Amino acid sequence: MAGLAFTTFVLSLASSAAIHFGDMSNPETGARTEPNLEGASQMIEILSLLEQKTKGNLSAEERQVLDQVLYELRLRYARAAGEANR
Repeated sequence: MAGLAFTTFVLSLASSAAIHFGDMSNPETGARTEPNLEGASQMIEILSLLEQKTKGNLSAEERQVLDQVLYELRLRYARAAGEANR
């Protein structure tokens, strides 16, 4: 049985964050959810922890995917938090 690819795992966590941001429909219900910034923040924290724990053990492609996902999610979070504080 083939194992889960690291990039697939990272992208699934990013998809979970997108659901928390309200950007995607919940795959179980098909409905869009209200933004949940706490849930999105938790997904970013999990990815940050993964980044710390895998430092020096990833291929260049895996590192690039993780860095890009974290960059985009952090930017998205900053925008969403700014909008929520208006």
